[in-house]
Amino acid sequence: MIRKGSARLSPRSLNQIHANLVVSGITSRGLQPVRDLLLSCIASFRGGMDHARKLFDGIPPPGPDLFMHNAMLRGYAHAGAPHAAFALYSRMESAGLMPDGFTFCYLLRACCAGSGMPACSGAGWQVHAVIVKLGFLEDAFVRNALINMHAKCGDLGVAGALLDEASEGDVVAWSAVIAGHAARGNLDVARQMFDRCRHKDIVCWNVMLGAYAKNGEMEKARELFDCAPEKDVVSWNTIITGYSTQGMLEQALEVFDEMRGAGWMPDDATVVSLLSCCANAGSLDAGRMIHSLHLEGRRISILTGNALVSMYAKCGDVSTAMEVFSRMKEKDVWTWNSIIGGLALHGQAEKSVQFFSKMLEEKIHPNGISFLCVLGACSHAGLVEDGQRYFSLMKERYRIEPNAKHYCCMVDMLGRAGLLDEAFAIVSSMRQPSAVVWRTLLGACRTHGDLALGKIAQERLLSIKGDTSGDYVLLSGIYSSYGEWTRVETVRRSMDKRGLRKVVGCAQIGHKTADLSTR
Repeated sequence: MIRKGSARLSPRSLNQIHANLVVSGITSRGLQPVRDLLLSCIASFRGGMDHARKLFDGIPPPGPDLFMHNAMLRGYAHAGAPHAAFALYSRMESAGLMPDGFTFCYLLRACCAGSGMPACSGAGWQVHAVIVKLGFLEDAFVRNALINMHAKCGDLGVAGALLDEASEGDVVAWSAVIAGHAARGNLDVARQMFDRCRHKDIVCWNVMLGAYAKNGEMEKARELFDCAPEKDVVSWNTIITGYSTQGMLEQALEVFDEMRGAGWMPDDATVVSLLSCCANAGSLDAGRMIHSLHLEGRRISILTGNALVSMYAKCGDVSTAMEVFSRMKEKDVWTWNSIIGGLALHGQAEKSVQFFSKMLEEKIHPNGISFLCVLGACSHAGLVEDGQRYFSLMKERYRIEPNAKHYCCMVDMLGRAGLLDEAFAIVSSMRQPSAVVWRTLLGACRTHGDLALGKIAQERLLSIKGDTSGDYVLLSGIYSSYGEWTRVETVRRSMDKRGLRKVVGCAQIGHKTADLSTR
């Protein structure tokens, strides 16, 4: 059995231990030190399996045993790498190792990593066949893993048939099928099964509660929550996260108060959900309250630190975001993304670009969001050369395929600088330019009065999006800026003929926020 709670070590510590084992003979003290190191590698790299695979492949004959193969399968399953898991299983079969129940549980979990995809469902059926052939269907853990896989992959009929073969008191199997129906939006069926289940435990209650919360059915979620015979931190977090996701900050804070009043300590999931809701609602006061009451003076995790940086940055308190960022001992790419994006959002574009450069110096591997943040900063600061360099860096060094948002940033940046031909070249290089990209180019044409290119952009927009009044208004603005009143009239008549009207603009000058005076 794979042991839980393996220590997380730094990459440097793991390399030192690995080097000592190699020098002394990797199996000279038996396989147990290698097993322990392999588990630590899998636990320490947050889904990255490269280091563990190097250690695994370096084990001399007779090679890794069944325990080590299962450890790797578990790692690949948690990392969402089903193809690697099945390749390893094939190697295991070639080595003559007989699988056990844990092997199949991890393979079925790997299938769930691509749940809903036909390929993963097909792989799951192959595992199902092997389980039946080798007689593992009587193993309750394997059968429940099989029910869970079929439910997540949408084979709810098969999951239900397997549930009928399970004992009536197998609440794990019931919970898996309930969750499968809920994931497909069949909340009524899920609730009927929940009501039929005679031996509901707290996990089953939390599954149904989560189904309502994820689908935005917060009244039903709250009703079920209030009826639950017992609650744990997952129950509280589920209802708080549900309210937070729906932007219902006041209700989320009320439940948060109830949680504390009931003697429960909030964990990272609680705090991150609330901070995310505060960030989206722009409620700086609520975010500060959560920070001061539950995090001040404590060592915060990287997840909570990221949520704090993001909340302060989105709410406009960039100085506090910077302070939290500087105090964090451990940072990941999302920490850097939050501060880079926050600085860009609040008019400190040049500083945002500086932080992106520092991130690269720190050997943090940027992702698509990182480049989206820095390209937006370059656009607003007019740093055209830097933006073009980062766009090339993204594609060539980091092999990140630009999406429509990246292209929009580039077109906006070049359009703001008046480089409309370069912007048009960027749009033309796209496989299938979206309406948003063409509209961005059309807006730049209006700003700089490029009639010919504006007409092309509008024609492409009409072929993609159909009739949108804003596109006609932009083109009309281009003509009017040059005094082409006949063409303005032609555009207006085209709008009338299609029954289009300019959307009336409006502004929000205030919004209701949660009352924190009693908190």
